[in-house]
Amino acid sequence: MQFELIAKTFQGLEEVLAEELTNLGANDVQIGRRMVSFSGDKEMMYRANFCLRTAIRILKPIKHFNAKDADEVYNQIKKINWEEYLDADKTFAVDAVVFSEEFRHSKFVAYKVKDAIVDYFKDLNGKRPSVRINKPDVLLNIHIAQNKCTLSLDSSGESLHRRGYRQEAVEAPLNEVLAAGMILMTGWHGQCDLIDPMCGSGTIPIEAALIARNIAPGVFRKEFAFERWKDFDQEMFDNIYNDDSQEREFDHKIFGYDNNPQAHEIAINNVKAAGLSKEIILKLQPFQQFEKPKEKSVIVMNPPYGERISTRDLLGLYQMIGERLKHAFTDQDAWILSYREECFDQIGLKPSRKIPLFNGSLECEFRKYQIFGGKYKDFKKEKAY
Repeated sequence: MQFELIAKTFQGLEEVLAEELTNLGANDVQIGRRMVSFSGDKEMMYRANFCLRTAIRILKPIKHFNAKDADEVYNQIKKINWEEYLDADKTFAVDAVVFSEEFRHSKFVAYKVKDAIVDYFKDLNGKRPSVRINKPDVLLNIHIAQNKCTLSLDSSGESLHRRGYRQEAVEAPLNEVLAAGMILMTGWHGQCDLIDPMCGSGTIPIEAALIARNIAPGVFRKEFAFERWKDFDQEMFDNIYNDDSQEREFDHKIFGYDNNPQAHEIAINNVKAAGLSKEIILKLQPFQQFEKPKEKSVIVMNPPYGERISTRDLLGLYQMIGERLKHAFTDQDAWILSYREECFDQIGLKPSRKIPLFNGSLECEFRKYQIFGGKYKDFKKEKAY
């Protein structure tokens, strides 16, 4: 049986996620804002959680309704046949996301939803399910945009970016979902070497290796919320979990460099935990020493933005990035995520693409640089023939 599903993501990754869903075999794939809606059966819902690299969570809507105020929300929620989803001896939690003039406080909306569910069961048999914030049996999501409300079951639980391979992280690590999205945007899926010259705790190299080998990111996860649902099909999920027929060989290498010994150690541990030591070569090396790779390569990097570096050093760093790329990376492509225009200016190269992306609350850009030997004009001339 097919039903409606929603995959949430970060702003800027919607198209990549839609493509992932299409490749997975989802139906009715439609791009929204920070989300992609689609339809599928129970197996598709399990697969979406297990296989998607750029989704944060997968929601299963159970009711759409309009409401002018909190009392209407309460009444609509209380009409749902809750025994289908919950038992009185189970725990639940409600997460509310509100964009509305009428409803100022998402917490208040969450309380109203909780009250309606508890009252439903009290009226039914005098027993009431309890609310539990941490690892509830059923996690609900209410989304209100002006007066349009959608109540969904959250099939993921903990955000899907928490893959499970990260042993520890450097300060402000790159989110795994964003890292995977960046790599997929470059069009790279293992056809040559990939280099991250400032790899921190190793997120870009690890996500790249998972893409190259086509290993599902869900394989490291301890659990998904749907495993606690009343209708959970263990055998179906085991089949998905144990099916490695899609995995493939990877004939190239992924290089991760960093000049911070602590980050280097952390990256080594994370790569080991992910079981990808064969694919990824890590080196303690500053970018000043970057030399032209022997094989064709693509660079994907997320240099510091200056939240923790003084501006003078920061501009010098980006100048050095541009200088190294021009000298040691000719005839290759480099993709750089950053957020200050003055940093990009220091690179001194003309980007061939600029993609807006959010890193947390920072409005960044992911820029593609095609590094040419000689002059850009000559390159254009050659291209013309």
